[in-house]
Amino acid sequence: MGATIHQRLLTEGGLDRLPSVARVDTATVVTDLTTADARQLAVAEVLFTHWGAPELTEEALHRLPRLRAVVHAAGSVKHHVTDAVWRRGIAVSSAAAANALPVAEFTLAAILFANKRVLEVARGYATARARPDLLPYFSGHGNYRRTVGIVGASRIGRRVIELLRPHDLDVLLHDPYVDEQQAHVLGVEPVGLDELVRRSDVVSIHAPQLPETRHMFDARRIALLRDGATLINTARGSLVDTAALTEHLVTGRVHAVLDVTEPDVPPAHSPLYTLPNVLLTPHMAGSLGNELHRMTDWAIDEVSRYAQGLPFAHEVGPEELSRSA
Repeated sequence: MGATIHQRLLTEGGLDRLPSVARVDTATVVTDLTTADARQLAVAEVLFTHWGAPELTEEALHRLPRLRAVVHAAGSVKHHVTDAVWRRGIAVSSAAAANALPVAEFTLAAILFANKRVLEVARGYATARARPDLLPYFSGHGNYRRTVGIVGASRIGRRVIELLRPHDLDVLLHDPYVDEQQAHVLGVEPVGLDELVRRSDVVSIHAPQLPETRHMFDARRIALLRDGATLINTARGSLVDTAALTEHLVTGRVHAVLDVTEPDVPPAHSPLYTLPNVLLTPHMAGSLGNELHRMTDWAIDEVSRYAQGLPFAHEVGPEELSRSA
């Protein structure tokens, strides 16, 4: 893992449990497998990884002859797990399900706040510094019987759907891998993506970053958003044509909650920083602060299962990566 995240986990005690289930020196961090101590690598049976993990190339794996498992205490393993790992039959586990929880919570808050126009009201209140007449101005807003469109029944998408159940909302879903029967079990209405965009008051994106999903929200599809709708993106910036979306946001026709953008950090002159109808956050919906320890705990549980000869509870396979973030 990266040195910075390693220091953070040590400082807050996130790795305290690890020595109880494995022989490990938690003070040692490997950021480059090609230059790391060969004696340490030669006896390593499990790699405990996190953000900043070096890529597991064929060359790197040659220095890890006893490696049998990779346990990732974070979300996606696409950054370091290569085809060479699968060819060697190395088991891989990820704490992506743990990381999905705070993203879903962030999304739920964004949906409920968007429908009540909380950001707009707060800014107007700060400007006027007097009680606004809310009833006539916001008569068309609120969370009763509003329509929410979920794009992608991923771990996060499914958790968002679950969190929305107690609320009086109509939920649409677009996911090419979910049939009508599965959608019924989820309690959502399956629809095509264009129909979802046209009908929804809030559209929340939870699709994976794949070549075929790049700019799935392009200029044409963004134009389908109904006036006053809100687009939420906590997935990947590449799924939305940021330039095309910005054009609509500048007019005030639609709203957006953007935790990810393309590029990752918009240029300093971007209007996204100052538009009153945009909430722009720096990729913070996922695990932060003590939420990191949830992922670490889940990963340590996986190491414990491995030590007992049990299968991983959160194993990742190559077929899953082909349609996940």
